[in-house]
Amino acid sequence: MNLVFAGTPEFAATALAALLRSRHRVSLVLTQPDRPAGRGLRPAPSPVKRLAAEVGLPLLQPATLRDAGVERTLAETSPDALVVAAYGLLLPRGVLEIPRWGCLNIHASLLPRWRGAAPIPRAILAGDQETGITIMQMDEGLDTGAMLLQRRLPIESGDTAGTLHDKLAALGAQCIVEALDALEAGRLRPIPQPEAGACYAPKIDKAETAVDWARDAAFIDRLVRAFNPQPGATTSVRGTALKLWRAQPVEAERGAPGSVLRADAQGLVVGCGSGALRILELQRAGGRRLPAAEFLKGFPLRPGDRLGT
Repeated sequence: MNLVFAGTPEFAATALAALLRSRHRVSLVLTQPDRPAGRGLRPAPSPVKRLAAEVGLPLLQPATLRDAGVERTLAETSPDALVVAAYGLLLPRGVLEIPRWGCLNIHASLLPRWRGAAPIPRAILAGDQETGITIMQMDEGLDTGAMLLQRRLPIESGDTAGTLHDKLAALGAQCIVEALDALEAGRLRPIPQPEAGACYAPKIDKAETAVDWARDAAFIDRLVRAFNPQPGATTSVRGTALKLWRAQPVEAERGAPGSVLRADAQGLVVGCGSGALRILELQRAGGRRLPAAEFLKGFPLRPGDRLGT
């Protein structure tokens, strides 16, 4: 197939790399305009732009697709399909109607569960036992199009949003090549999404990152994992802001919510509404991520100290 590819972050770059290794041809790449990044906030290319430039693919970075010139360029490319992966821009009807086989989205959830921008952290936070990839024919709704292919993936007890992202990126790359091959051979038929079980995965709000120590230890563990590597679960102690990066529930211990129960080489154990949480890696404002034992050498905490204050 002759393809146009639209994507921006690393998740999308993994899919683009798989398409470049396949028998299909990518004729044009769309990605978001360069955004400020790093301490200097200098405009930086997206992972998809870097890969496209490396292999010499034609590239467009429009601020919007509601532009007659962009639409004309896409039409002149005559794509059989437009593959979309975490692009970040809405596709208007005019663009959706250009490709012969439509616009195919690589979505990191088992639709209709977790439509929207943040399906990976939402699945972890909700305590889902599995997630997966859905290859979907896009329409004008938010992740509401008919499904072409789904593959399931278990969520392991230690998975963070980062580790699950990498697993799903690899699975999504495999699935889109499989779906294109099967679609071209006439082996796939779109299946409308059921509305039963549909739910929305909004972007993570900063207010959600604050640990409520009155919650049970299992939930707080999921919150820490869901917000690793971005934006990080947050708390404070003695007026100092902290980010928590790795933890594990300790159901056998009990204590007042937010109270330090133990602080030693095995970690920092904090009471929760039910059970306790052993913090294994954390970071103070302006500092580095550190194992708890190393953190405590420079910032001593003792039983009875309270987090969340």
